[in-house]
Amino acid sequence: MNRKAQAIVLFLVGGAVLRAGSTDLYLRYVKAGLRPLLLAAGVVLMAAAVATVWYERRTRPAGEAAGEGGHGEGEGGHGEVEDSHGEGEGGHAHREPRVSWLLVLPLFALILVAPPALGSYTAMHTGTALQRPWGFPTLPAGDPLPLNLADYAGRAVYDHGRSLEHRRVKITGFVALDGHGAPYLVRMALNCCAADAQPVKIGLTGRIPAVLEPDTWLQVIGTYTRKRTKDPVGGGAIPYLEVSRSRPVPAPRDPYDESWNG
Repeated sequence: MNRKAQAIVLFLVGGAVLRAGSTDLYLRYVKAGLRPLLLAAGVVLMAAAVATVWYERRTRPAGEAAGEGGHGEGEGGHGEVEDSHGEGEGGHAHREPRVSWLLVLPLFALILVAPPALGSYTAMHTGTALQRPWGFPTLPAGDPLPLNLADYAGRAVYDHGRSLEHRRVKITGFVALDGHGAPYLVRMALNCCAADAQPVKIGLTGRIPAVLEPDTWLQVIGTYTRKRTKDPVGGGAIPYLEVSRSRPVPAPRDPYDESWNG
């Protein structure tokens, strides 16, 4: 591609980044705290594209004049020399292959189509990312107590449920089913962006709905149980929740685990 074409592609990339950063679409790619950096990157890309076009228009006349003055016929018989714009014998310019414009198609896909968040397929083919928390702060009052999935899992495994006993908790996540149809409630956790997302899983037991569809978002109310299993992928510990009530809910604004979003 020539510089103008490169500037167009750069401008479109910056526009796509700005569009994603100005809406909730960016949450499909990066954690919430990175939004300012994403917007700044979009502005820089678009500014670089405009600067490239301006520089190209400013320098072209000087380049053409130099070509006309420096490529005349000389007594030394050097023949015709290809000028700065790729013209050779017969004055034919070298054209860039049109197929290179196919590079723009992914950009239009990014602008026009919102990709889904990572879901049950990724969760069941990736080992649980549960990590030992730094500590276990005292839980506030409330019945049922709203608790994010990673916090419940960490307390159930590493605190052996001591802070969860005799408490009803309310947890939201999406449904994933293993090869035997056993249900799990999952949230995808990320450190930076969707490329490093990993699942945190809890098993469901008790009053589970008779029909569960993978990737359905579910809010469950239940109590701690000592039951746990090993993740078949990686062997990590997966705690369980004794479900007493459940209901389907819309997908949250941020599909990734809130406790990992900074």
